[in-house]
Amino acid sequence: MDQEKQKVKIYSAEFRESSVKLAIGSDKPITQTARDLGVNANTLHTWINKYSQPKEYSKTVRTDEHLYEELKRLKKENARLIEERDLLKKQRRTLPRSNGRLHGCRR
Repeated sequence: MDQEKQKVKIYSAEFRESSVKLAIGSDKPITQTARDLGVNANTLHTWINKYSQPKEYSKTVRTDEHLYEELKRLKKENARLIEERDLLKKQRRTLPRSNGRLHGCRR
């Protein structure tokens, strides 16, 4: 009888994943879902932690990657705008002036 209690059940990855989806998506408490599936509640909690963390991590990575790309794009745009500004300043300094007005401008 002791040997029967010590026997460890091995569940397939598909069963574990579907159990996690069922537990998360269900309105029932996790302990009730575990009982319905014939699994220990602690085991189901462990599976939930194991199978839900990588998804959250991958979302974070994608978000950070997106932010990195956006930062890179904005830095390039900022450098281009600074060059344009400096060029316009330089052109403004080199234009001929007459009595404080630009040549060819009439009011």
